[in-house]
Amino acid sequence: MTDFGQRDGFVAACRGVVAGIAPAASLVDIAHEVPPGDVHHGAVVLAQTVPYLPPSVVVAVVDPGVGGPRRGVALAAGASILVGPDNGLLPWAADALGGPTAAVELSDPTYHRRSAANTFHGRDVFAPVAAHLAVGTALGALGRALAVDGLVRLPDPRVEIREGVLDTDVLTVDHFGNVQLAARDTDLEAAGLARGPVEVGVGDRSYAVVLGTTFADAAPGDLALFVDSAGHVAIAVNGGAAADELELAAGDEVVVTPVTPSPTAPSWSAP
Repeated sequence: MTDFGQRDGFVAACRGVVAGIAPAASLVDIAHEVPPGDVHHGAVVLAQTVPYLPPSVVVAVVDPGVGGPRRGVALAAGASILVGPDNGLLPWAADALGGPTAAVELSDPTYHRRSAANTFHGRDVFAPVAAHLAVGTALGALGRALAVDGLVRLPDPRVEIREGVLDTDVLTVDHFGNVQLAARDTDLEAAGLARGPVEVGVGDRSYAVVLGTTFADAAPGDLALFVDSAGHVAIAVNGGAAADELELAAGDEVVVTPVTPSPTAPSWSAP
């Protein structure tokens, strides 16, 4: 998984390095259109994908600090090994696999590609290290051991629950414009909102949404709130892009509350 895109030859160069060292390895592309330098988005994509992969060596490169003081690392989690920069990209994925059990800094150049470049560690460090792991090199041979609790971690997403109120942040926005919140299905239940109807507050704006199980529970063009395939609360527009409709991006605050009843005129009768 990278933010390299497909317009240039960066992905092919990494795949070529792997093929030269581990020609029998089967390569699966997770994603290469992570927004450039967006470590948070990459971490979410990786964490929500690795549980569905077979035991693997997973290379992830979203690395705006390449060539700087940040470390290259490999960490064992479950039956897999994650390889990439120590900038917060990997730990959520490790958590999704049961938590990291060992980590090393990629400090032994024996397993790197010889290169004068300082800005393409995907090709020159992470890809060759992953290939060597795939052909049986031990994790501990790659460099000095690290404490798993010393790895760089991103801040945990914010979820605040009160009776009748779920106050949380946008975790990510997908290709379709669906808005995934940090809150999960259990949070919606804990706030007493799992049976609706509900409304979504964004800043000083409020939107009535259909509480359903899929997009089609809302009429075309209407908003739906549901639990998505990753178990997170999400907002979508049936046939549209909720992120555009609500002007939301990752990190923005969203408040889910019960629908406020419309005031009705008092009844009266003539004397």
